[in-house]
Amino acid sequence: MEKKEDKKAKFLRVYANVPENLRGDIIAVIDKKPYTWNTSFLEINDNTELGRKILKALEEIRIL
Repeated sequence: MEKKEDKKAKFLRVYANVPENLRGDIIAVIDKKPYTWNTSFLEINDNTELGRKILKALEEIRIL
């Protein structure tokens, strides 16, 4: 099983390659609320519970 830091590092690499004009696009829906690349970055970077849920969702849809 992958460590949380490995998932975070993967996300940061992918995020860095997303063009700025696409970072406002929704990439995950958690508890019926949409999250963009930018909001996901903030949550994941701060290691919040929501950030962990977003990482899991991104892994399930194979973005990570």
